[in-house]
Amino acid sequence: MSASPIHDIFVIGGGINGCGIARDAVGRGFSVFLAEMNDLASGTSSGSTKLIHGGLRYLEFYEFRLVREALMERETLWKNAPHIIWPMRFVLPYAKGLRPAWLIRLGLFLYDHIGGRKLLPATKTLDMANDPAGKPLKPLFRKAFEYSDGWVNDARLVALNARDAADRGATIRTRTKVISARREGELWTVRLENTQTGDTEEVKARLLVNAAGPWVDHVLSATVGLNDVHNVRLVQGSHIVISKKFDDPRAYFFQNKDGRIIFAIPYEEEFTLIGTTDQDFSGDPHDVKISDAEIDYLCAAASEYFAQPVKRPDIVWTYSAVRPLYDDGASKAQEATRDYVLKTDGGDGTAPIINTFGGKITTYRRLSESMLEKIEGFLGKRGKPWTANAPLPGGDFPASGFDAEVAKLKTAYPFLDARLARRLTRLYGTRARMLLGLARSNADLGRNFGADLYEAEVRYLVQNEWAMTAEDVLWRRTKRGLQLSREQAAALDEFMRGISRRHVAAAE
Repeated sequence: MSASPIHDIFVIGGGINGCGIARDAVGRGFSVFLAEMNDLASGTSSGSTKLIHGGLRYLEFYEFRLVREALMERETLWKNAPHIIWPMRFVLPYAKGLRPAWLIRLGLFLYDHIGGRKLLPATKTLDMANDPAGKPLKPLFRKAFEYSDGWVNDARLVALNARDAADRGATIRTRTKVISARREGELWTVRLENTQTGDTEEVKARLLVNAAGPWVDHVLSATVGLNDVHNVRLVQGSHIVISKKFDDPRAYFFQNKDGRIIFAIPYEEEFTLIGTTDQDFSGDPHDVKISDAEIDYLCAAASEYFAQPVKRPDIVWTYSAVRPLYDDGASKAQEATRDYVLKTDGGDGTAPIINTFGGKITTYRRLSESMLEKIEGFLGKRGKPWTANAPLPGGDFPASGFDAEVAKLKTAYPFLDARLARRLTRLYGTRARMLLGLARSNADLGRNFGADLYEAEVRYLVQNEWAMTAEDVLWRRTKRGLQLSREQAAALDEFMRGISRRHVAAAE
């Protein structure tokens, strides 16, 4: 068992909140160690509806502070990561017998005006008989409202925060489980286990951040040793992905008769993403998977609107995640607050811990800033808040300049077909050149595993983004899993087993 230096901050959890906190903290001058027991974004943070949004429906539950903060973040995040975040227009068909039109207009008026919108276009009303958005829907939907929000590649947002944190000096360890954390006066002694090798080590830190998502209460009770802990309400959200349902680049916001809502969103060029559900969850979040009832619910809800119904055979993929919402006593899962709550324990001679409960991907950066305020209360001030104007890796180009960036990549690497150039720019931005290196032909990119996934990209992800398995590459760093056959995925997995262990340390 090897010793290690004393870190200022130890972060438990490699989701969006943990990686965002680590990035903000190390950028201010704190020394940071982050441990994630699985892969980055392997839990809640890769199971979202992929939206950077204010949360229009949260206005119904009077979550005005949360909605305003989220609305203000949309353009900030787009500016700093224009490769993985971009604006999207949403079409909300008016359905008689559900929310009245005046209420929807009022909500959208607030949506347009309380969040400092500057670049995103305002709401407008659509005549569905003449607008292309009406084509895939049943003719009974004659009017709709169109408004702005944003799209995000959620798992990549996590990986890029981790990459930037590491570039600035943080230690990022995946497949590393915290098996105990004990106070020794003003320090924490954290015992770690590498889940692949079984090796253990101890790390000392002045402050512990518990950002374990659905496992936050488990960390407090089983790892830290506090009893009778119940701070989060676990809510399962599931999604289905079907073959492309419509050609329009806009997404749909569908109201359901039970008061819930779902989205139908263009996804990965050839597909449509439909979700989410909201139901209470019990059990191990590792085991979450879509239920038959959820599949039936999503198919039925979408079929209320689409002229051609959505059926089980249309489904090409499903995914589910558990959201750790702060338990505010709400009677229904969809009514539980999406706001975040930070709670502290310790100080005055006792090693402090700060726990993160709830939150949503849109407000992760603001959550991180709030966390740093609390950290500075214990450890003292270092640097100033800085992330609002700091591009994430690959995002150092104008928010409206994505197409120009694709063209630059094509000019630098003429052998790339347009689709691959666009995909690489979407995932890696300006760092696509780092991935491609000195390549002058497709052959220089090495083995093709299928669906334009070349060895050069796989090696880049292993060396720079902590990818260790085919699942990491196919379903989190990229979505090539939607395109590869089972045999191709198995071949990739065999290839990666041979190279990943040699490069684990290179990404730290």
